Amino acid sequence: MLVVTTNEIVGWEIQRVCGEVFGLTVRSRNAFSQMGAGLKSMFGGELQGMTKNLTESRNEVMGRMLEQARAKGGNAVIGMRFDTSEMGDVWTELCAYGTAVVAVPIDEAAQQTAASLGYGSPGGAPPTPEPVQPYPPQGYEQPPAQPQQSYEQPQQSYEQQQGYEQQQGYQQPQGYPQGYPPPQQGYPPQQ
Repeated sequence: MLVVTTNEIVGWEIQRVCGEVFGLTVRSRNAFSQMGAGLKSMFGGELQGMTKNLTESRNEVMGRMLEQARAKGGNAVIGMRFDTSEMGDVWTELCAYGTAVVAVPIDEAAQQTAASLGYGSPGGAPPTPEPVQPYPPQGYEQPPAQPQQSYEQPQQSYEQQQGYEQQQGYQQPQGYPQGYPPPQQGYPPQQ
């Protein structure tokens, strides 16, 4: 299958867009590799354990993305990207995504590329994709979505939850004229 990072394939005609495809994996980090990586980072050099883990992860997500592309009837993926994010200090998520398309070679160089990819003799059409089990496997059912609380309902304050009555506005202490500040020693003056 042809995979490119561009949105077009030079020398190929995109006849149909099959849709967005992706492959995803979440990997936990090996504590021993991390300790070794910490030591290596102080002295310099390649972090071979982490390089191996990242390479395996990329190959895995690419394979899953290509499975989805085949399942959707595509023979190429355009606009392919990798996305990586860390979840805390423990997990790393890696995603490969792109757009599955049906592409046909239209010039001689593209026809040679098609032949090298196993699309038949130069000038021949790409092979019909074999049916592949989509990821996640069929029969896998996601749990039903839980209804979310509406933000239109006012939340109760602590006082309301405890049954306390709320007083409306500022209450002037008794014995003081309206507008006077709270009592202080010797205030208001005695008459």
